[in-house]
Amino acid sequence: MNLLLEAINPIAISIGPIAVRWYGVIIAFGIVLAFIVAQREMVKRSFHQDFLTDLLIWAVPLAILGARLYYVLFKWEYYAENPSKILQVWEGGLAIHGALIASFITAYVFTRKRNKSFLKVADIVAPSLLIGQTIGRWGNFMNQEAHGGEVSRSFLENMFLPDWIINQMRIDGIYYHPTFLYESLWNFAGVVILILLRRVNLMRGEMFLFYIIWYSFGRFFIEGMRTDSLYLIGELRTAQVISIVAIVVAIILVVYRRVTIKKPVRYKDA
Repeated sequence: MNLLLEAINPIAISIGPIAVRWYGVIIAFGIVLAFIVAQREMVKRSFHQDFLTDLLIWAVPLAILGARLYYVLFKWEYYAENPSKILQVWEGGLAIHGALIASFITAYVFTRKRNKSFLKVADIVAPSLLIGQTIGRWGNFMNQEAHGGEVSRSFLENMFLPDWIINQMRIDGIYYHPTFLYESLWNFAGVVILILLRRVNLMRGEMFLFYIIWYSFGRFFIEGMRTDSLYLIGELRTAQVISIVAIVVAIILVVYRRVTIKKPVRYKDA
């Protein structure tokens, strides 16, 4: 017999008037773990041990800023009426596409300044990007957001989910698709594949392009199940449009580079 429990408190710890939310704790944990994994490979690939740290000093805050600006932009009608909510990122509302765009731009500028290959760095950190995204989705779980449409409790039980997940997906008496979990598992599978692809020694840049294709493919279908999508125009979901464009561009780049580059630099090359 399953027990109907209270939803998990989104606040991890309170110190006086300061409340530390699970959302922030989980995002921070994802960043740290992603850094540890990427740092080992960076050093192995002959980068200075401080290179990634220096990059993240710029990339992390700008990624958070980009994620928030992106979200606010596509929810501007709401935030125009509630400007005090714009800075309340601890309540959620960080769009991963905004974070990725900001971090890619930051990394490109940073690598140019350091006279390093952006594609080499992007290939190395690609698995770590998915590690961060795998863990980060559990922040959405704690906030009871980024879920899909209505389902029955028996539907969730038939997925062999533990009660603590099923109960957290009960919001105002209604159970919802755990789309955060679908995306987390999809991203984790991508981590495993990317790590295995290191042995294949692909052309430089293809690890990064595979990351874009893999993540975008999964996100397109999962986004279609969500109830909190950002919309571009009418019923066009922003994340789905970006996913399609990203997949097409990435595939074109893979094909074009393989046809035109006769002596390619590969992942393991210096």
